[in-house]
Amino acid sequence: MAKTKVLIVKGSPREHGNSAALADQVAAGARAAGAQIESQFLHGLDIQPCDGCDFCQGAADMSCIIEDDMQLLYPKIREADAIVYASPVYWFTVSAQIKLFMDRCYALGGGSDYVASHALAGKRIGIVLAYGGDDPFDSGAINAIRMFQDVFSYIPAEIVGMVYGCASEAGEIRLNTDLMADAHELGRKLASRT
Repeated sequence: MAKTKVLIVKGSPREHGNSAALADQVAAGARAAGAQIESQFLHGLDIQPCDGCDFCQGAADMSCIIEDDMQLLYPKIREADAIVYASPVYWFTVSAQIKLFMDRCYALGGGSDYVASHALAGKRIGIVLAYGGDDPFDSGAINAIRMFQDVFSYIPAEIVGMVYGCASEAGEIRLNTDLMADAHELGRKLASRT
């Protein structure tokens, strides 16, 4: 049986920040369960904003005409069985890096039935968030959570789990052993095909 392919997209400008640390634990859990892992640090990539031209919507086999690093990511997204979105919460929602990535995923559906043909339809999804406040409501994490719920209800794709927690200093989240264990378990669940 082929290994489950898990794509992890890290949306922090800090390569070793809190959301990245949680994402690394998800990767460790998935790898321990036999999955093949690929991790992409979005901040280091050239991802332009969607310009709303709708070229990608012409037919199901069309794609985005913007020539940037999303062209490298589109095949990885299509091949993945599971995708992990890892983001810090900045100004009450996901980071600009994750939002750019998500906006450009608009190009992954097209033709007469956008939802049915979308490359994210049927994927297994993991959500990882780190934020500075003690409360997911007043920190804005709830806004990010609701956005992911709405997106993957619409597409549709299964959100296998969410791991989120508070940490202010870079890497501080590693001290939260319960949260790190939850992230490892999320990886194990994403690696499972059942």
